[in-house]
Amino acid sequence: RLDIEKELIAMEDMFKPKTEEVKALVHKTEITIDDFDKMELRVGKIIEANKHPKADRLLVFKIRLGSEIRQIVSGIAKFYDPKDLVGRNVVIVANLKPVMLRGVESQGMILSAATDDDSELVVLQAEGIVDGVEVS
Repeated sequence: RLDIEKELIAMEDMFKPKTEEVKALVHKTEITIDDFDKMELRVGKIIEANKHPKADRLLVFKIRLGSEIRQIVSGIAKFYDPKDLVGRNVVIVANLKPVMLRGVESQGMILSAATDDDSELVVLQAEGIVDGVEVS
C-alpha cells in the first residue's frame, strides 16, 4: 500500500504546474450579458490582404461579410504574410466604431490570441462557416 501512495504522490508532483510556469490571469471588470450582447461578432472571409503603405506592423484586409465588404487594418504583420491569410474565414468585431490607422480606415477588428510567451499570434478562424454568420 505504501508503494501505491508513493506513486500517487509522484504523479501529483508531475502534474503540478511549476511556479515560474504559472502566469496570473489579469481580468478586466466583469460585464453583464447585456454588455456582451452589444458586441457583434461575425465570420468574415478574407478576400484580399496587403501590407499597409505607411506602417510595417499593419496589414490591410478586405473582408467579405455576406453581401458586404469591409476594410480592416490589423497589427499582425509580424506574425503573418498577407498572402497566407487570403481565403481564410476569421472572427471579427463588426460593430466597432471605424478608426483611421496611419491614414487607412479600419471598419472592425480581427480577433486573435497570443501564445503564452507572446512569440506567436493566432488569428481566430471559423473554417466551414459561411461568411456573414453571427457568432454567439
